[in-house]
Amino acid sequence: MAYFGSWAEQPAEIPQATRIAALPSYLDIVVLGFARPDAQFDPLRPDDLSLTGLQAPYGGRVLAGAVAALHERHPSMRVLLAIGGSAYASLWDRYNPSAIAGLVKALGLDGVDLDYEPAWPGCEPAEIAGAPSVRCQSDARWSDLVVRTRAVLPRPALLTVPGWSIGAYGAGTFAADQPAGRYTGSMLWLGREPAAREIDLVSVMAYEAGPNFDPERALAAYRAVWQGPLLLGAMVPPDGSGGLEYTLPVLSHYAGSQRGERLGGVMLYSIEQAPPGSPSPARPDGETAAAAICRGLGHSGC
Repeated sequence: MAYFGSWAEQPAEIPQATRIAALPSYLDIVVLGFARPDAQFDPLRPDDLSLTGLQAPYGGRVLAGAVAALHERHPSMRVLLAIGGSAYASLWDRYNPSAIAGLVKALGLDGVDLDYEPAWPGCEPAEIAGAPSVRCQSDARWSDLVVRTRAVLPRPALLTVPGWSIGAYGAGTFAADQPAGRYTGSMLWLGREPAAREIDLVSVMAYEAGPNFDPERALAAYRAVWQGPLLLGAMVPPDGSGGLEYTLPVLSHYAGSQRGERLGGVMLYSIEQAPPGSPSPARPDGETAAAAICRGLGHSGC
């Protein structure tokens, strides 16, 4: 699974000239970022993306054609629309799922990635089912967003969720895990809220969490509360927090750890990124990183 930032697109008059149409065919899921939660979209004016948050330098018809070209090259690939992210984190009070569903349909997408990143999740220690845990003010918002999204995008449309690096710490075996911060326990709702049943896949944003963060430990914490498809998220270097750098050897190691995991895999943020200076094994660009992940997972065509 790889994110692709719409702002990285090149001007194009035909779908075949876009970067999206040329994305590697070995990807299983492409996530197109980012739509505004309060997006406005008129299906009668499908070329107008000006109020959607997407930043591609062309209209909706070319974008829909690029997605169709990608599907034609790799029919089993799924292309999702990322909603929110850090740039649009303050807009969830005006969430417009109907417009999002219309945009998904007009662009020929396969679902959405619900990237809700509250500035302050309001997490506090709590006893739940007789055991120490964490409850957050954001739990109810997460459930509401998932339910409202699924209401307008029923299955087989995919609904995926990226989880904060330390979001599954704070309970059980992982109660005292470090690093700790305001997002500790912010995703534990996945193991107890009925709305979680509407989610198809969770990816762990296992980056930008500081030098003491262990991606595999975080993945294990998520697996303790979420039994569905679960991806280890990696980031194209550099990591601004001073944490683990996802060099090519590190990417190969973590991808290899997921090989053979029936419900496992790797998410990359993001395939269009380039490091400062010339790419190298220590600072790969997005496509080189994606190819290393592909090989590590044992896939062909990398």
